[in-house]
Amino acid sequence: MSNLETATLAGGCFWCLEAVFDDVEGVHDVVSGYMGGAAPNPTYEAVCRGTTGHAEVVQVKFDPAVIGFRDLLAIFFAIHDPTTLNRQGNDSGTQYRSAIFTHTPEQAAAAREVIANLQGTVWDDPIVTEVVDASVFYAAEDYHQEYFKRNPFQGYCMAVVSPKVSKFRQKFSERLKR
Repeated sequence: MSNLETATLAGGCFWCLEAVFDDVEGVHDVVSGYMGGAAPNPTYEAVCRGTTGHAEVVQVKFDPAVIGFRDLLAIFFAIHDPTTLNRQGNDSGTQYRSAIFTHTPEQAAAAREVIANLQGTVWDDPIVTEVVDASVFYAAEDYHQEYFKRNPFQGYCMAVVSPKVSKFRQKFSERLKR
Protein backbone atom coordinates (compact mmCIF):
# COMPACT_ATOMS: atom_id res chain seq x y z
CA MET A 1 0.00 0.00 0.00
CA SER A 2 2.73 2.46 -0.93
CA ASN A 3 0.14 4.77 -2.50
CA LEU A 4 -1.34 5.70 0.87
CA GLU A 5 -0.97 9.20 2.28
CA THR A 6 -1.11 10.38 5.88
CA ALA A 7 -3.30 13.06 7.44
CA THR A 8 -2.97 14.02 11.11
CA LEU A 9 -5.90 15.90 12.63
CA ALA A 10 -6.75 17.28 16.07
CA GLY A 11 -10.32 18.25 16.81
CA GLY A 12 -11.04 17.51 20.43
CA CYS A 13 -11.20 14.00 21.82
CA PHE A 14 -9.48 11.50 19.58
CA TRP A 15 -12.20 8.90 20.25
CA CYS A 16 -14.64 11.03 18.23
CA LEU A 17 -12.35 11.55 15.27
CA GLU A 18 -11.25 7.92 15.18
CA ALA A 19 -14.85 6.65 15.24
CA VAL A 20 -15.78 8.86 12.28
CA PHE A 21 -12.71 8.32 10.11
CA ASP A 22 -12.87 4.54 10.66
CA ASP A 23 -16.08 4.63 8.59
CA VAL A 24 -14.72 6.69 5.67
CA GLU A 25 -14.29 4.98 2.32
CA GLY A 26 -10.65 5.10 1.24
CA VAL A 27 -9.34 5.26 4.80
CA HIS A 28 -7.19 2.22 5.54
CA ASP A 29 -6.09 2.90 9.10
CA VAL A 30 -6.79 5.34 11.92
CA VAL A 31 -4.61 5.52 15.02
CA SER A 32 -5.33 7.71 18.03
CA GLY A 33 -2.33 9.47 19.47
CA TYR A 34 -0.51 12.65 20.38
CA MET A 35 1.36 15.30 18.38
CA GLY A 36 2.53 18.85 18.70
CA GLY A 37 4.21 18.79 22.07
CA ALA A 38 7.74 18.91 23.39
CA ALA A 39 7.93 16.00 25.84
CA PRO A 40 9.04 12.65 24.41
CA ASN A 41 6.80 9.61 24.84
CA PRO A 42 3.80 11.39 26.38
CA THR A 43 1.23 9.47 28.37
CA TYR A 44 -2.49 10.17 28.39
CA GLU A 45 -2.27 11.38 31.97
CA ALA A 46 0.55 13.84 31.16
CA VAL A 47 -1.25 15.12 28.05
CA CYS A 48 -4.44 15.63 30.09
CA ARG A 49 -2.51 17.64 32.68
CA GLY A 50 -1.60 19.99 29.84
CA THR A 51 2.11 19.91 30.62
CA THR A 52 3.39 18.26 27.42
CA GLY A 53 1.94 20.59 24.79
CA HIS A 54 0.55 17.67 22.80
CA ALA A 55 -2.86 17.58 21.17
CA GLU A 56 -5.01 14.48 20.98
CA VAL A 57 -4.87 13.54 17.29
CA VAL A 58 -5.78 10.85 14.84
CA GLN A 59 -3.33 9.75 12.21
CA VAL A 60 -5.27 8.70 9.14
CA LYS A 61 -3.80 6.56 6.36
CA PHE A 62 -5.87 7.09 3.21
CA ASP A 63 -5.87 6.28 -0.48
CA PRO A 64 -5.92 9.58 -2.39
CA ALA A 65 -7.32 7.77 -5.44
CA VAL A 66 -10.47 7.10 -3.39
CA ILE A 67 -10.70 10.16 -1.12
CA GLY A 68 -8.69 13.34 -1.29
CA PHE A 69 -7.14 15.34 1.52
CA ARG A 70 -9.66 18.18 0.98
CA ASP A 71 -12.51 15.66 1.32
CA LEU A 72 -11.05 14.50 4.64
CA LEU A 73 -10.92 18.14 5.74
CA ALA A 74 -14.57 18.63 4.78
CA ILE A 75 -15.48 15.78 7.12
CA PHE A 76 -13.12 17.08 9.80
CA PHE A 77 -14.69 20.53 9.80
CA ALA A 78 -18.21 19.10 9.81
CA ILE A 79 -17.72 17.02 12.96
CA HIS A 80 -16.07 19.49 15.32
CA ASP A 81 -16.23 23.18 16.19
CA PRO A 82 -13.11 24.86 14.80
CA THR A 83 -14.00 28.21 16.39
CA THR A 84 -13.39 27.32 20.02
CA LEU A 85 -9.82 27.76 21.21
CA ASN A 86 -8.56 24.77 23.18
CA ARG A 87 -12.05 23.38 23.68
CA GLN A 88 -14.60 20.98 22.24
CA GLY A 89 -17.84 20.95 24.19
CA ASN A 90 -17.06 20.28 27.84
CA ASP A 91 -13.51 19.12 27.04
CA SER A 92 -11.08 21.98 27.57
CA GLY A 93 -7.32 22.35 27.48
CA THR A 94 -4.68 22.67 24.81
CA GLN A 95 -4.85 18.93 24.18
CA TYR A 96 -8.33 19.51 22.68
CA ARG A 97 -7.27 22.23 20.23
CA SER A 98 -8.25 22.20 16.59
CA ALA A 99 -5.21 21.59 14.39
CA ILE A 100 -4.17 20.17 11.06
CA PHE A 101 -0.66 18.74 11.22
CA THR A 102 0.52 18.78 7.63
CA HIS A 103 2.89 16.26 6.09
CA THR A 104 3.58 18.06 2.79
CA PRO A 105 3.59 21.63 1.48
CA GLU A 106 0.56 20.66 -0.62
CA GLN A 107 -1.38 19.65 2.49
CA ALA A 108 -0.47 22.93 4.18
CA ALA A 109 -1.65 24.96 1.19
CA ALA A 110 -4.87 22.95 0.90
CA ALA A 111 -5.59 23.31 4.64
CA ARG A 112 -5.09 27.09 4.55
CA GLU A 113 -7.29 27.39 1.47
CA VAL A 114 -10.08 25.28 2.97
CA ILE A 115 -10.01 27.37 6.15
CA ALA A 116 -10.05 30.64 4.16
CA ASN A 117 -13.02 29.41 2.15
CA LEU A 118 -14.92 28.38 5.30
CA GLN A 119 -14.30 31.62 7.25
CA GLY A 120 -17.59 33.39 7.78
CA THR A 121 -19.70 30.81 5.93
CA VAL A 122 -20.68 28.20 8.51
CA TRP A 123 -19.74 29.73 11.86
CA ASP A 124 -20.19 33.27 13.12
CA ASP A 125 -16.90 33.16 15.02
CA PRO A 126 -13.50 32.95 13.30
CA ILE A 127 -11.90 29.55 12.73
CA VAL A 128 -8.97 29.07 15.11
CA THR A 129 -7.70 25.79 13.66
CA GLU A 130 -3.89 25.73 13.58
CA VAL A 131 -2.10 24.61 10.44
CA VAL A 132 1.33 23.38 11.50
CA ASP A 133 3.97 21.01 10.22
CA ALA A 134 3.61 17.46 11.47
CA SER A 135 6.05 16.49 14.18
CA VAL A 136 6.67 13.23 16.00
CA PHE A 137 3.52 11.13 16.30
CA TYR A 138 3.08 9.05 19.42
CA ALA A 139 0.39 6.37 19.34
CA ALA A 140 -1.91 6.55 22.34
CA GLU A 141 -2.13 3.70 24.79
CA ASP A 142 -3.83 0.52 23.53
CA TYR A 143 -7.00 1.09 25.56
CA HIS A 144 -7.67 4.27 23.52
CA GLN A 145 -7.52 2.51 20.14
CA GLU A 146 -10.95 1.70 18.66
CA TYR A 147 -12.44 2.98 21.91
CA PHE A 148 -15.91 3.72 20.52
CA LYS A 149 -16.17 0.34 18.77
CA ARG A 150 -15.30 -1.43 22.00
CA ASN A 151 -17.34 0.84 24.34
CA PRO A 152 -20.40 2.14 22.45
CA PHE A 153 -22.54 2.24 25.59
CA GLN A 154 -20.02 4.07 27.79
CA GLY A 155 -21.51 7.42 28.90
CA TYR A 156 -19.14 9.72 27.01
CA CYS A 157 -19.45 7.60 23.89
CA MET A 158 -23.26 7.74 23.99
CA ALA A 159 -23.41 11.47 24.75
CA VAL A 160 -20.54 12.82 22.61
CA VAL A 161 -19.07 10.30 20.17
CA SER A 162 -22.27 8.69 18.91
CA PRO A 163 -23.92 11.98 17.82
CA LYS A 164 -20.78 12.93 15.84
CA VAL A 165 -20.73 9.54 14.13
CA SER A 166 -24.44 9.88 13.32
CA LYS A 167 -23.93 13.38 11.94
CA PHE A 168 -21.12 12.15 9.71
CA ARG A 169 -23.17 9.18 8.46
CA GLN A 170 -26.12 11.42 7.58
CA LYS A 171 -24.15 14.25 5.99
CA PHE A 172 -21.57 12.12 4.17
CA SER A 173 -23.49 8.91 3.39
CA GLU A 174 -21.77 8.70 -0.01
CA ARG A 175 -18.41 8.50 1.79
CA LEU A 176 -19.28 5.52 4.01
CA LYS A 177 -17.32 2.30 3.63
CA ARG A 178 -19.43 -0.27 1.87
